[in-house]
Amino acid sequence: MPTRLRALVTVLCAAVLGALLPAATAHAESRTVQGGRLDWGIKSSFQSYITGPVAKGSFSLTGGAATVGGSGFRFHSATGGYDGDAGGFRASFSGGVRFLGHATESGGHQLDLTISSPTVSVSGSSGTLYVDVVSKARGTGAVTTSRQVPFASLSLGGIDMRGGGTSVVLNNLPATLTSQGARSFAGYYTAGTALDPVSLSADVQQAAARPSSTPEPKSKSPEPKETTKKKPAAKDGAELADGAVDWGVRRTFREYVTGDIAKGGWTLSSGALDGGALYRFPGGEGTFEDGDLTAAFDGTVRFTGENGLDLRLSAVRVTVEDDKGTLYADVKSPDHSGKKVPLVTFTAKDLEAKDGLALLTEAPAKLTADGAEAFGGMYPKGTAMDPVSLAVALTDDAALPALPDLGSTPTPEAAPSEAAPSEAAPSEAATGPSAEPVASAAKDDNGGLPTLPLALAAGLLTAFAAAAAFLVRRRRARPAADTTPQGPSRSTSQGTPQGTPQDTP
Repeated sequence: MPTRLRALVTVLCAAVLGALLPAATAHAESRTVQGGRLDWGIKSSFQSYITGPVAKGSFSLTGGAATVGGSGFRFHSATGGYDGDAGGFRASFSGGVRFLGHATESGGHQLDLTISSPTVSVSGSSGTLYVDVVSKARGTGAVTTSRQVPFASLSLGGIDMRGGGTSVVLNNLPATLTSQGARSFAGYYTAGTALDPVSLSADVQQAAARPSSTPEPKSKSPEPKETTKKKPAAKDGAELADGAVDWGVRRTFREYVTGDIAKGGWTLSSGALDGGALYRFPGGEGTFEDGDLTAAFDGTVRFTGENGLDLRLSAVRVTVEDDKGTLYADVKSPDHSGKKVPLVTFTAKDLEAKDGLALLTEAPAKLTADGAEAFGGMYPKGTAMDPVSLAVALTDDAALPALPDLGSTPTPEAAPSEAAPSEAAPSEAATGPSAEPVASAAKDDNGGLPTLPLALAAGLLTAFAAAAAFLVRRRRARPAADTTPQGPSRSTSQGTPQGTPQDTP
């Protein structure tokens, strides 16, 4: 390429990039995902096999996971990021489920599989579900532990993930077992096997305000710098600025309430929040001193169902003294009523204040004698109940942790936006997943890309083509000795295969 043509190409390319990059940079923005839940049954037929007459096994939940909808599992506490402009989404969830089957004479099990910590990564019209897997090989019994295996491929059915709302809700995404997932599944299923669909709801934090592009005028005289104020240290006997206690009562009790016997449910009032796998009682008031806590919280949960089930728990209180905690509640039922009934006890030695916040996460809890009476003798004293989590703020600027889940039923914030006209929606779109992604931001006819930079780029490219043609004509007019034949150029993009799967995170 002649020197002048090379120089012209360089200048024009720089101009095109200079026109496009600022706009792309201004829109490239990743917001934090914090709070949410993922519902997935893994594979219903596998569950039936585990608990059926052949495997004669069972499953257990770990890390705060819960059952939902009869055959589904709920994984909680979404954390990750969301890019509303590009439609990129990634969120990790907590909790796990362990399957055991085919008991051996030695007390073990031939089938032992744990699936936990699911992570969903979405880019474009497809996504991947990653999980941690602990599995026992069939035949040899060798145990393998794998982290974040790309377990299943997810199809979004033409859903446009771009938007700018405060939540992402995806329902019934088709999931297909990958080859890596098949190996981690100990070979029980082959790659391509359809798994249970995946549903999720995640809370997206609002983006911080972008800085103004107009520079502020410089002051003639420098202004004094502001001194950053430190959080006031928690004092002995400090009154609480806020607080919340998270408690799910007992997983099997919730399953009994919604199951085939009681055929009931629960309602929340007075400020209580439904986390799906737990309930949050907010509005903590009280005092915290040297690790000891006395606090009262808002909220009521009422369980109702057939066979006379009607249990109301309200006015929740928590005390911690000498590293021992007790959770109280006012109890009302047809057979029992009482004020400030000590329901469960738990160990609270880890309740310490740091930066104005005292936290206790999932402390194991046991039913008291009074609690056993409050539950009508359904459980004996000492029964393990759901763990207790505490968060109390000692300063006004200390923020409580987000509620781990978003409730038992996803609430869409806006109707799904249509797929871009240039993209062909997959065949699953007609009968596949329903979804309510975040509310889409306003877009122009170019699919959301700014009009001015594209027009400017087109003009520059047109000028480039004209100049190149002019120089080529000049080259042809020169003697042949002035030019050296050039071999065909190869675009580096042609050497990159399209649709390369994402690397394991």
